[in-house]
Amino acid sequence: MKIAVMGSGGWGTALALVLLENGHDVTLWSYSEEESRTLREKRENPMLKGVPLPETLALTSDSACVKGCKVVVLATPSFAVRATTRALVPMLEEGAVLVCVSKGIEKDTLFTMTEILADELGKEGGPKGVRLVALSGPTHAEEVAIDLPTTIVSASKDMEAARFVQTVFTNNVMRVYTNEDIKGVELSGAMKNVIALGVGISTGLGYGDNARAALITRGIAELARLGVAMGCNVHTFAGLAGIGDLIVTATSMHSRNNRAGILIGKGETPEQAVKEVGMVVEGMNALPAALELAAKYQVEMPIVQTVNAVVNKGMSAAEAVRSLMDRDPKNELPQSYEK
Repeated sequence: MKIAVMGSGGWGTALALVLLENGHDVTLWSYSEEESRTLREKRENPMLKGVPLPETLALTSDSACVKGCKVVVLATPSFAVRATTRALVPMLEEGAVLVCVSKGIEKDTLFTMTEILADELGKEGGPKGVRLVALSGPTHAEEVAIDLPTTIVSASKDMEAARFVQTVFTNNVMRVYTNEDIKGVELSGAMKNVIALGVGISTGLGYGDNARAALITRGIAELARLGVAMGCNVHTFAGLAGIGDLIVTATSMHSRNNRAGILIGKGETPEQAVKEVGMVVEGMNALPAALELAAKYQVEMPIVQTVNAVVNKGMSAAEAVRSLMDRDPKNELPQSYEK
């Protein structure tokens, strides 16, 4: 079938290659004509060095490529999701499936990415019957692009749509699971980046596996408490989209959030760390929304709050770790996702 992938970063490009391998007619869209022209000339994405882009993969900067597509994959950075969706709405086919692989929470509205899509689609003049699916999980683009075994979750309130996306993406190296808890899946994908920053900071300070394991497990407990308060299924956080995605993000050098955290732990400022990583560090962008959600739902999230103190309030990384370790254990919540 005809599919457009909107966003030619590493992740969008890797998914375009998966879809191409599965026999689909795929177009990869770039935000700028300059970027698209570079991809056409070099047939390689600089974010995925050594991975050739086949001639059968169409490359364009014309958003009209979504016309006639039964499936459209949105793979832009989270801050660009609303603007990109707004531009696409007049050209989307009725009944199309819009698959969002971007991860984040919109600061002003506290919407997940598919909630942004629904908001834009619901405005006057939008196409009818567009179905929304979130695709999320422990998936580094660098591995997906070279066909290393990977698992991911197709999430939607419309399980028929989730299963349809499952069949579109599944092959012998990409195994797709389904989940109807789309909010829990998207919340996990956005918030795990904050915890991964904290794990990176710990690593940069020279702390070991014990601290890393503690931050990952207590971090997923924080995310799950928030998710349960927001009406999500607690089991989502123990699955691929929850603990799975957090583990891969918090332990791999493919992860820009982990790398940025390591640099901060070694003494660089957050601004210097972002500049050195050279890409968007979504965990930093997610902090304002994470704090607002914690306050709104009255959920204790000490790791998230401590990462924010380092990134936005000037607290030293070493002082941040001490503040977490010195918390009164009598005030610690039980080892449970519930309050």
